[in-house]
Amino acid sequence: MGEIGGPVHVIGATGRTGLALCRSLTTRGHAVVPIVRNLPRWQVNGTGLRARVADLEHGQAALRAALADATSIVLTTHARHLPALLAAAPPRARIVALGSTRIFTHWPDSHARGVQDGARAFLHSGRHGVIVHPSMIYGAQGEDNVQRLAALIRRLPVLPLPGGGQARIQPIWQGDVTAALIAALEREWDGPHSLVIAGREQVAYRDFTRAVAIAAGIRPRPVVPVPGSVLMLLARLPVPGLPRIRPAEVRRLMEDKIFDIAPMQAQLGLMPTPLATGLARTFTTR
Repeated sequence: MGEIGGPVHVIGATGRTGLALCRSLTTRGHAVVPIVRNLPRWQVNGTGLRARVADLEHGQAALRAALADATSIVLTTHARHLPALLAAAPPRARIVALGSTRIFTHWPDSHARGVQDGARAFLHSGRHGVIVHPSMIYGAQGEDNVQRLAALIRRLPVLPLPGGGQARIQPIWQGDVTAALIAALEREWDGPHSLVIAGREQVAYRDFTRAVAIAAGIRPRPVVPVPGSVLMLLARLPVPGLPRIRPAEVRRLMEDKIFDIAPMQAQLGLMPTPLATGLARTFTTR
């Protein structure tokens, strides 16, 4: 690994990943230039750094001005904004972008297609840098993956899961996502690259629910197998007192989402946090 050198321009600094990255970089003594769309929100929740205002969807001139002196740029907003970033960023700036392993789903939605389009634009850009595709992220301040699941477990005597929750997942702790982005900034990339980052363990979703329950101090619930089509229909009916689960989320529970982390370890030098440790940190820092 090398040195970052110069300030890091973080686009989407008010988001969960962007804010965590800004805080970690600042703690390490790196200069950070937050780029935000909503300045009042940054002033309330940010780190006290002076931010620049730019909108990725409207106002290419403002984005170009905000990035005029950039040498290292991290895009933590949706990867569909990569074409706008590529058009505005200085030619020599190194780019690290956040994608998603949703690009590998068998049922791509608008979110997944947006990531696919952004990744395609980046990989054909000739730019130096990398787009990192995290699996399901948990443990960020304000994220609702494990928190919604814990709330559901608290309210139900049993957990109805498609296929009994046998599909495997590989969730990654937010702290490891932040570490991966920093490691990517420290690496010299020759041209554009793509890299999956995922958790250490591949677990069946039913076992994941048990791990979440234990970390949250809840008695694990028995799992009841239910056809996915039935759960998708039920998901269209909001139930008072229960967290909302969308049909698309039910469908994604029916496919394996597991990945080889050897390239991540080799290129970023990162060994992911064990799931039990990450969940314990998630529920003890609330």
